[in-house]
Amino acid sequence: MIRTPYLLFLGDAPDGLAAKVAQGIRDWRPEHCVGQLRLPGCKADLGLPDMTLEQARAEGAETLVIGVANRGGVFSPAWKDVLADALAAGFDIASGLHTLLRDDPDLVAAADRAGRALHDVRLPAVKYPIADGVKRTGKRCLAVGTDCSVGKMYTALAMEAEMRKRAMPATFRATGQTGILITGEGVPLDAVIADFMAGSIEWLSPDNDPDHWDLIEGQGSLFHVSYSGVTLALIHGGQPDALILCDEPTRPHMRGLPDYTAPSLEVLRDTALALAQVANPACQVVGVSVNTQHMDEAAALDHLAAVEARMGLPTVDPFRQGAARLVDALAAV
Repeated sequence: MIRTPYLLFLGDAPDGLAAKVAQGIRDWRPEHCVGQLRLPGCKADLGLPDMTLEQARAEGAETLVIGVANRGGVFSPAWKDVLADALAAGFDIASGLHTLLRDDPDLVAAADRAGRALHDVRLPAVKYPIADGVKRTGKRCLAVGTDCSVGKMYTALAMEAEMRKRAMPATFRATGQTGILITGEGVPLDAVIADFMAGSIEWLSPDNDPDHWDLIEGQGSLFHVSYSGVTLALIHGGQPDALILCDEPTRPHMRGLPDYTAPSLEVLRDTALALAQVANPACQVVGVSVNTQHMDEAAALDHLAAVEARMGLPTVDPFRQGAARLVDALAAV
């Protein structure tokens, strides 16, 4: 178990999106967050108190969480001294990066000296099966995006929170490092060997009661040439009964791909639904989730209304407005 509360380490993140792991924990588990630790040049800010290691320990922080999600999942050499100092100060360290803490001999030695733990959450701990495509009982919803990092996890978490308010049986199923750090369990899908990715999602969302919804955390995008494989594994392994389309409309190009523009919601709908119906012919697209964080209130409302009129689907920003209308659409499936 990863000990709480956390000091969220933002390192030298170049922008807020690069610190999305920390932001997700801050937004969905604020009770676990004591403060943030930033290096010079960091452009991310969670609005938490800036703290030194000593200040955070005095406030009760137990684990330093590396809150950065960068391209390739590597940690910067500039972080090394801070991580070693954190271990010496009595912190455990948790990381969701592809570069594993346990593979760094200096950090392993520092952790041994201090009697502290290193938690690599992006490390599969289960021998997952190969997918067999057998239909499972219960219901499943998957958020799919025009791009990566558009709000798929936030959509699923917001829907789960609304469903719990209504006493509707629902479970958020984490498939990435942020979701795992928020919930304490899940499948680190992008670290699973390719042949077993779809099977890991079958394992993650097993047979359940007929009225129970698994809200499967989306990853990547079918249209992102770097990360499309994880998305297809989620679609086929998840066998969703319902899809939520997710978009962030202010981006000039795909995240990290300046030569690629995002597809329209119509293209996303038609592509994702056809692929989902391979595994579940009854799958439906039931709603649209738009990340409007870079719009003011008036512009956001205008955009949501225009998308809803164009798509003929309930369209909301679930973090800004709540997920009630998306849950209403699920209830009708």
